[in-house]
Amino acid sequence: MQLASIRESPNSTAGAGAAVIVDPQRGAALAADLLPGFTGDALEVLAAGRWNELETAAAAAGDDLFRRDVTFTAPYRHPRMIWGIGLNYAEHASDLTEGVPEEPASFIKADHTVIGPGEEIPLPEQSERTTTEAELGLVIGRYCRNVEPEDAVSYLAGVVPVLDQTAEDILQRNPRFLTRSKNFPGFFSFGPRIVPVDEVMQDGSLADIEVSTVVNGEVHRHNTVSNMRYDPAYLISFHSKVMPLYPGDIISSGTPGAVHIRPGDVAECRIPGIGVLTNPVTGPASVGLGTRPASDRSGTQDEEAR
Repeated sequence: MQLASIRESPNSTAGAGAAVIVDPQRGAALAADLLPGFTGDALEVLAAGRWNELETAAAAAGDDLFRRDVTFTAPYRHPRMIWGIGLNYAEHASDLTEGVPEEPASFIKADHTVIGPGEEIPLPEQSERTTTEAELGLVIGRYCRNVEPEDAVSYLAGVVPVLDQTAEDILQRNPRFLTRSKNFPGFFSFGPRIVPVDEVMQDGSLADIEVSTVVNGEVHRHNTVSNMRYDPAYLISFHSKVMPLYPGDIISSGTPGAVHIRPGDVAECRIPGIGVLTNPVTGPASVGLGTRPASDRSGTQDEEAR
């Protein structure tokens, strides 16, 4: 079963949601209805190590506790740590006439960047060239420090679709501007559901997972995890040796390719068997949030990204 958070009212504003367990056959059940006294979001389920308990309670619950008409939000709004990985697909690095780094090219994003499914990606007024990048998010399930790659996947709770945004023109001015280019509000979307790792592992590996960057319904770039320079197990191990990783920390594992986005576009991360994450794109607040007419959406092309 999958872990998510929903808006308890479909018309409520974006914000912290209520944790649910999602049974593909029966729908979503509130964790608060299954775990007496529980009131938190999905992060609290992970931090307390209660996902298995929640699954057990859901399996024993009646169908009356499950609902299908729900609105998913970000699984949680305040991950303790978000690591991003640049240039992790060799093909993407060659697009940028750059080599794959000899070590993971990682950076950190803050939690003010977090949005969820269906929420707007606001383009910052400081940038004239922002890209969106579909990625596989790795969600840590338990305390993880100084682990080796052969053990690393056992520390993974699950995986989740991610859309990671970059103010590409700011980054191109100077690579030391990476933190600024990655940390505008709305520059990290994830959801709708965290899929447990054992549901997506094939022969003990995540290598066959395919990730696609999609804008306005058109698949611009796709690739499989097997073509990563640094696979998920290595990324978990590497970063656990930099600092402790805690439940709910996210490693966004790199994009197969990025796309320049404009107001009125609709960005998607598609990962078969894991989910589709969709976000509309809006203009800077100072210019207004109106959408661009469909007739003006042509010409979206693959672009560079970190």
